[in-house]
Amino acid sequence: MNRTEIATLGEFGLIEHLTKQITPTQPTTKKGIGDDAAVLDSGGKLILVTTDLLLEGIHFDLTYVPMKHLGYKAAVVNFSDIYAMNGKPQQITVSLGISKRFSVEDLEAFYEGLSLACEVYGVDIVGGDTSASLTGLTISITCIGYADETEIVYRNGARDTDLICVSGDLGAAYMGLQLLEREKIVFRESGTAEPDFAGKEYLLERQLKPEARKDIVKLLSENGIMPTSMIDVSDGLSSDLMHICKQSNVGCVIYEDRIPIDYQTAIMAEAFNMNVITAALNGGEDYELLFTVPLEMHEKVLMIPGIHLIGHITSAEKGCNLMTRDGVEMPLRAQGWNPIAQ
Repeated sequence: MNRTEIATLGEFGLIEHLTKQITPTQPTTKKGIGDDAAVLDSGGKLILVTTDLLLEGIHFDLTYVPMKHLGYKAAVVNFSDIYAMNGKPQQITVSLGISKRFSVEDLEAFYEGLSLACEVYGVDIVGGDTSASLTGLTISITCIGYADETEIVYRNGARDTDLICVSGDLGAAYMGLQLLEREKIVFRESGTAEPDFAGKEYLLERQLKPEARKDIVKLLSENGIMPTSMIDVSDGLSSDLMHICKQSNVGCVIYEDRIPIDYQTAIMAEAFNMNVITAALNGGEDYELLFTVPLEMHEKVLMIPGIHLIGHITSAEKGCNLMTRDGVEMPLRAQGWNPIAQ
């Protein structure tokens, strides 16, 4: 019998391979696998359902991630998926696999962060499960949100000539991770070294305590802008934009000089001798909103603070491309983080 290593497919290739024969049969299933959240028809507002699995040693390192921050982040990354569908998160369930090295106080700190996130975003914790674990801490959160049928934005709606927009800035979370990893190595080698985080607070916040862009969803609605497609930037700008293009059967061009990068991100990339554009394209965990709007929305979208126009949609045969500062068009590659290959 042939054996195929999982890493050869990658995370999204594996999902596609395992689910390609799955066809929803229930009339209440409006959208199944393939977007930021599933969409279910309750006979009134549509229900959005998303779930995330976080594993110690794969998705987080408790050497430098405080339990309270972990709880906050675990909730927010789920909220972000609902906002990426233009919906509103309202409930979560929380399941934990816990090893013996964790105390009640550790879990209290985790729930303190979790509860704070729910308070900030107006979400209820409505259930979950716990189990013993032999491999550290496992976190599984399911988030439920709601939206009117006319409000939901999928990944498959982008059309030729649409504008490509992104909120906030990119690459900061990845550079925050590099900083934390560097200081962990320094501490292990010296045993006493104090981490040097002065002037790098923004990078740490973006990695340890990200926020979902509820404000951008609200601003788009207030300004009468309905995106044609949308996704949150969790796996990297390149990977997530290519998800939109694949689902919409289109191509794209984005411009290097329009990719928004914070000053601290650029300085940190220079210190690590890294290309900051590479970090912005492939770093992931920014949880910004990446979306497309019709060309006629150009003036409207530029008036909204915190939104950046970075390119446009093309026909599928033109492929997905990056225009460099030198005017050279290069194929865009999905090089975001792949948990399956760890």
